[in-house]
Amino acid sequence: MLNLLGLHHVAVICSDYARSKAFYVETLGLRVIAETYRAERNSYKLDLALPDGGQIELFTFPDAPPRPNYPEARGLRHLAFAIADVPAAAATLVAAGVAVEPIRIDQLTGQPFTFFADPDGLPLELYARPV
Repeated sequence: MLNLLGLHHVAVICSDYARSKAFYVETLGLRVIAETYRAERNSYKLDLALPDGGQIELFTFPDAPPRPNYPEARGLRHLAFAIADVPAAAATLVAAGVAVEPIRIDQLTGQPFTFFADPDGLPLELYARPV
């Protein structure tokens, strides 16, 4: 048994660094921890803080292939963010020009949730965390 303590970070590879940085920082409101340009890889790495202590690492790599399909490819299916008020958060995203799917109710938990996408089409979810 490993006795995992929690999720440390999720790594995301983007196609347009400036566009994705603006989305995750300005639209989603994540705080920048560190920004690094790695010349030997011609790659940026942006460390972003989530309020619960987790992080998102945003990377660029030249000629990274696109995601095979949406969202049922093997591997990471989507990234879900816990939020207190899904309808209010969805309205904020829509006001920022982000397309948001209709809010649904999880049949197992009774909690509301919805999906939207980052600038590269990575599926993202807002899922209600009871307060």
